Amino acid sequence: MAPRKLLIDCDPGHDDILAILNCLAHPEAFEVLGYTTVCGNQLVELVTRNLCGVLTYLGVPGAVAQGYDAPMVLPPDPQPEAHGVTGLDGPSLPEPTVHPLQVHALDFLRDTLLAHDRVTVVALAPLTNLAMLLKTYPAVKDHIDCITLMGGSRGGGNILPRAEFNLYADPHAAKVVFESGVPIVMSDIEICQACATPHTWIDSLRGQGRVQDLAHDILQFFSLWGRRHGQNTSPIFDLVPVMHMLHPELFETAPVRVQIETEGRLTRGMTIVDSVDDPQTANVTLLKSCRDPAAYNRFLAENLALLNRRLFPEA
Repeated sequence: MAPRKLLIDCDPGHDDILAILNCLAHPEAFEVLGYTTVCGNQLVELVTRNLCGVLTYLGVPGAVAQGYDAPMVLPPDPQPEAHGVTGLDGPSLPEPTVHPLQVHALDFLRDTLLAHDRVTVVALAPLTNLAMLLKTYPAVKDHIDCITLMGGSRGGGNILPRAEFNLYADPHAAKVVFESGVPIVMSDIEICQACATPHTWIDSLRGQGRVQDLAHDILQFFSLWGRRHGQNTSPIFDLVPVMHMLHPELFETAPVRVQIETEGRLTRGMTIVDSVDDPQTANVTLLKSCRDPAAYNRFLAENLALLNRRLFPEA
């Protein structure tokens, strides 16, 4: 079977990079057509530089197109508390030799989608780029197999009591995407927390290889909040959509109807998730539960080791 064609829309971001590492570990499963960046965890110039720095560290080429520097309606709301002043505090990265293309993400997404059929869009960030794409070039819908995204919540949030950050950051974009008719697979906060990674495993990564060293430095910083609050595990949010594509057997799914709250002062970006009797009325496939979190984290370790052997066989 031919590899699944991916476009990765991201705001790196510690968990974005873990998702990308797991994609790169499996060229037999995924053909990454390119990356687009957007304002989210940090300003778009910073997250673009982070991605280029990681690709340079790995020695992996990649088409990177920088996207929107602000949400559709609201001002940017970067999160240095979670991701640091660079958006990827923790690892020491080289000066990038991979540079973004001289084309906006909107045009890169359009051109790449129209040149291919059945592309999966992996959305790991606020949905500004994708909303503007669907509004400006609706013909691309026919070339998107699905959008698999990290975002939303069935209950509690991580930025407001009822809102998850990616959809909170640009709720108007989320509304456009969720109402677009494009098939959506949603990894929400609850499923990410169910797949949380033990801190003891993170601590063990140092010295196993160059890829594992990078993952160690990324996750040490990313897990600081959980460690300070006495937790033994931390969710790697953006990893979940990729692991679902690699190992769908690990997840129970359900068709649901999702609506986005755009205006509420306390509920901006909230996802209203309703069960449906008729799957034809659903607009989202929800990752409802993880059948085997231990296997999930075992596959994560195997993927990092596999990528390290591929990229650094002599190390």
